Amino acid sequence: MTEAVMTSRDRVLKMLSGEKVSPVPCWSGVGNVTTAGLDKLGYDFATVHHDAEMMAKAAMSTYEIYGFEVVTFPFDLCLEAEILGCEMNPYADTKELLYPTIKVKSKNTVEDLRAMAKDPSTATKGRLPQLKEVVKIIREKHGNDVAIASYVLGPFTLGGQIDELEPLLKNSFKKPEETAEYLDALADIIIVIGNELRNMGIDIITTREMGATTDVLSPRVFKKIIMPPLKKIAQSQTGPSVLHICGAVLPIIDMMVEAGFDALSIDSKTPMNEVRERVGDEVVICGNFNPFLALNNGEASDAYNMVAECIKSGVNSVHPGCDIWPSAKSENMEAMIRACREIRP
Repeated sequence: MTEAVMTSRDRVLKMLSGEKVSPVPCWSGVGNVTTAGLDKLGYDFATVHHDAEMMAKAAMSTYEIYGFEVVTFPFDLCLEAEILGCEMNPYADTKELLYPTIKVKSKNTVEDLRAMAKDPSTATKGRLPQLKEVVKIIREKHGNDVAIASYVLGPFTLGGQIDELEPLLKNSFKKPEETAEYLDALADIIIVIGNELRNMGIDIITTREMGATTDVLSPRVFKKIIMPPLKKIAQSQTGPSVLHICGAVLPIIDMMVEAGFDALSIDSKTPMNEVRERVGDEVVICGNFNPFLALNNGEASDAYNMVAECIKSGVNSVHPGCDIWPSAKSENMEAMIRACREIRP
């Protein structure tokens, strides 16, 4: 297959398998819906989270408008928590663009989680049936031309969603064995959800362990309680998998590689040239421009230059260091894509 006839899906999946793709793909396994897409569809952000057709059309809009090489959904971090009994607030009572949050915690015990992981009905709860319909809508419109991506929260991050983050942080130091068991039980839930995402036809799954940043956890604690459940999740994957951790990850980059995911998504706080120097050329690295600075605050030339710097630093694909904030400027989005097509490593 030649580069000239490769679809966006071909390019991204080839890259995640470790093959070199030129020009480098431009995609994101985390949030990338834009207000330009929402406005074109006539949607308010708060309304798209619980409607399959609206979610599918909103997710496709970034690919259709800009040529972004993936369709990613959902657009919030509440999927797993809802399945575990939490209540989400989509902020439907305001016109201000706000990401949904959890307003009612479920505070599941280890025993609760173990039982749910064994219960077949867990794979049918929450918005999972809705996401299955979203995949169907996307495939009906675009076939296999574009990769479909989704994400799951890592165990530590999910623990902070369904309960309170501060006690979880404290217990990571004071009660590491108890915390490790809790995170292992959460990993089992995440595996159930991930398997269902694969079964419905999602190509790429990113595990977002944002809460386990080195800003709050030492490398020693990361190795002891964060690594084992991440490895467990990685080993369960049956398709392309990505690990994303926020913040400056150089102190834990070797452990991130060891976790066993197909690729790493790196935050803009970590110098990409130092990452590449540490891990070598064989590890697939996706990153790592600052999406808010490049796409929302800066000019189109800033976006172009930031993306060009990423490419020259040795990334396998251009990928924002975190979610693209929906109000990203259209001209900056276009500059990002243009840089990916014009710049060579």
